[in-house]
Amino acid sequence: MTSRRDALKTLTALAAAGLLPRAARALPWSAESIKYVGVQLYTVRAAMGVDVAATLKAVAKLGYREVEFAGYFKHSPADIRRMLDDNGLTSPSTHLALTDLQQGFDATADAAHVVGHKYLTVAWLDARDRTSLDAWKKLADAFNTAGERAKRAGYRFAYHNHDFEFTPVEGQVPMDILLARTDPALVTYEMDLYWAVKAGYDPRTYFARFPGRFELVHVKDSKGAPAHTMTEVGSGSMDWKGIFAQHRKAGIQHYFVEHDEPADPMDSIRVSYNYLKALTF
Repeated sequence: MTSRRDALKTLTALAAAGLLPRAARALPWSAESIKYVGVQLYTVRAAMGVDVAATLKAVAKLGYREVEFAGYFKHSPADIRRMLDDNGLTSPSTHLALTDLQQGFDATADAAHVVGHKYLTVAWLDARDRTSLDAWKKLADAFNTAGERAKRAGYRFAYHNHDFEFTPVEGQVPMDILLARTDPALVTYEMDLYWAVKAGYDPRTYFARFPGRFELVHVKDSKGAPAHTMTEVGSGSMDWKGIFAQHRKAGIQHYFVEHDEPADPMDSIRVSYNYLKALTF
């Protein structure tokens, strides 16, 4: 008996060869892939600190078309936009501190407009601001406030997790509080898939519980428990086919490769790009 997987492989091959009728090529269970693989530029921060223009050129040469910033390295937003345009790149998202949206929103929004960002993504929360259950609830409320202001200005507020959001506080998981207490119309999430797995959670569980809430993801791999050593995408133990098969349920629109401490940053993002670009799910 032919398995569903074997049938899918056959249909995929026929579609690639142009041998299927047009209607059959669009079957909802046909193989999919990531159209634009992005990269969080924190991965190549040392090179960015030396020469932003050369680094963006090298990133584009690898095949990337989307980048996510974590600072402009003393360049003006206009300079950054010119470099992006010169290399056929766009930057849907940038990483910020929550204070950038609370105390310096106008300047932040003006820069985002010039560069072309759509998402204003908070990437970290100070430990002093997350010491209790009430503190987490206040953070969720602050996200709603920032998200409403961002929406009025034409942007989308997002929050990027690490693993501490999954450590129970007073018997509750802070990530659950953030998701349940924030308005989906105002707040979306950039799930760092590696950190969720390191914390002991399957991202697909969150996709099912909070569908449509994860418009961005960070893509980096783990070599597995117990150490969960970070590695290039496709070189570890994470089930990328299974995770990304749920992309519609999750709401994913942008995929950003990242590695916090790669041995060779440019080679690291090359390996991850090549794996993801060839991946079907």
